[in-house]
Amino acid sequence: MPMPWTYRHASKEWSAFLDDVKERMSLESDNMAYTAVDAVLQVFRRRLTAEQGLAFASVLPAVLRAIFVKGWNVSEPLVPFAERQVLTDEAKQVRVNHNLTPDNAIEATAWAVRRCTDTKDFERVLMQLPDEAVAFWHVDVEDPTELDQRII
Repeated sequence: MPMPWTYRHASKEWSAFLDDVKERMSLESDNMAYTAVDAVLQVFRRRLTAEQGLAFASVLPAVLRAIFVKGWNVSEPLVPFAERQVLTDEAKQVRVNHNLTPDNAIEATAWAVRRCTDTKDFERVLMQLPDEAVAFWHVDVEDPTELDQRII
């Protein structure tokens, strides 16, 4: 079996993803973008079972998959989903002294994630999750091709 594309080109995928995030969030550095994305992923995974989270992570590119699971204590009780602003405020509290996460962090992360994942695989996994999880990753765009996978 050949090596999966996402492993062979992990740096290329990650760089493209960070560029999308920085542009969408109007952030200047990779560190700022990483902190915001990590916070968004932590907020999301706190609301999933380990089984749900691993299914979700399985469709992410290699580096995002690693960030999603890093440090995850699956024995902590699940937290219910909330309104977008409450979730955004929670993301802003992750590493609060080093966090410049903007108000559009969830939307921008969702936009960038959709551009770096296979749409069919991503949607298939989302449909197995609670409705609130689907809403978490929803992005409104005028042109759906804007969300097409950028690196194939």
